[in-house]
Amino acid sequence: MDNENQRKFESVFSKKVRAGKRRTYFFDVRQTKGDDYYLTLTESTRRINGDGYERHKIFLYKEDFNRFQGGLNEAIDYIKTELMPDYDYEEFDRRQAEWEEKRAAMDAGTWVEPEEEGTTTETTSESTTTETSSEEVEEKEIESEDDISW
Repeated sequence: MDNENQRKFESVFSKKVRAGKRRTYFFDVRQTKGDDYYLTLTESTRRINGDGYERHKIFLYKEDFNRFQGGLNEAIDYIKTELMPDYDYEEFDRRQAEWEEKRAAMDAGTWVEPEEEGTTTETTSESTTTETSSEEVEEKEIESEDDISW
């Protein structure tokens, strides 16, 4: 593939949002041949049998940004205020922060696993490697939607 065609598929900005163990969202800004920009929204879900990923893409162009954002915000606000006003939406942010903290500690070899009776056992980076599932290893390697082999 020559440079011009390769540039068409490269992201100039990428944001990855993990959503549970099997689902990840990618927000990728891409450049057109005419030096314009558009957004691709990708939902990537690990197949249940572990054989690769299933993906769904939306291409969003600049002329639709405001309407899309307005519609998305309106739909989310409706759910939060009218349908489920008492739900704790920050619960998932807290759980994600805890998971990221644990993962960083495991990567650094400083994770201390709490035991059932209130005592703790330190997990070394050696045991982290053996305890880390293949799902976690694969997830660590994926930093942008471009890194996934479809």
